[in-house]
Amino acid sequence: MTNDTGNDDRLTKTDWIDQGLRTLASGGVGALKVGAMAEKLTVSRGSFYWHFADIADFKSALLRSWQERMTDQVIQDVAGKDEPDRLKYLLKRAFAARPRLDRAIRTWATEDRSVAAIVASVDAERIAYIARLLVAAGVARKLALARATFLYWAYLGQAIVMDPRHAAIPASALDDVGALFET
Repeated sequence: MTNDTGNDDRLTKTDWIDQGLRTLASGGVGALKVGAMAEKLTVSRGSFYWHFADIADFKSALLRSWQERMTDQVIQDVAGKDEPDRLKYLLKRAFAARPRLDRAIRTWATEDRSVAAIVASVDAERIAYIARLLVAAGVARKLALARATFLYWAYLGQAIVMDPRHAAIPASALDDVGALFET
């Protein structure tokens, strides 16, 4: 079945999640309105309710997708790189990423305890993974967690720097930064 614009009314669940993540990144959790998203997708609201019981179900799916895409998939991608280059690859990828979605999720977490718990779990998983990369690069286990935590703080802090001159580090400099933590 098609609508007036020729688009299929039966979008996939992934289509809705993709739109939800874009909406969340650009407008925050308050912008997650079924009608507005349906309009952007040029479908009826019924398409949404075909895939999700309600907005709470949708928000849960958004959080799962964020975790899968921004943590689980990144870890899989890094694991596919050569051992000595994994930390460098992760740093370059993380510091080149646009932080809008992560920033929106973290803002949402300040207002919702269940979201905060998920974000805390993601943070712990990311830090633990960075620590494993550091150990693999030769850092003593007793030092790796503190160094991983510090690197992660730098990643999070980059997202809130407002002056564009200080909001990015050239990729070549990231190799030097990574080396500081690998010894």
